[in-house]
Amino acid sequence: MKSPTRYPPEARERAVRLVLDHQGEHDSQWSAITSVASKLGCTAETLRK
Repeated sequence: MKSPTRYPPEARERAVRLVLDHQGEHDSQWSAITSVASKLGCTAETLRK
């Protein structure tokens, strides 16, 4: 099993802020999460949690 990657708090805050800022441009929150996650290089599930 791969050990979890820890992201710094600043990166987490930025990712959440990006999702919230761009949520209106997408049909659902999940599609916003998927879009932002692909740009940041993490999985959508990681960002969702």
